[in-house]
Amino acid sequence: MPEIPDAAYCTVAPDWVCEVLSPSTRRIDLHEKRPIYARENVRRLWFVDPVARDLEAFELRKGEWVLIATAKDDDPVSVPPFDAITFNLGDLWP
Repeated sequence: MPEIPDAAYCTVAPDWVCEVLSPSTRRIDLHEKRPIYARENVRRLWFVDPVARDLEAFELRKGEWVLIATAKDDDPVSVPPFDAITFNLGDLWP
């Protein structure tokens, strides 16, 4: 059985973060968290916006976020770190 951590935080940064944007946290997710993820060397960052029905994918290069892909509505998505598969972005929308 996996060990359950006893802390309310992680001590190792993930390789990939996906933020699902909501009206209440949008500003924080888009502007305040991005430099923290860069500082902690998270290599890839996705923003999924269910209202706009789109996805923006970024990669950290020399400390700067570079847009590497966008998708909208029902577009097929095959973006690092999951570029070994393709999924339909429309599968995320109700």
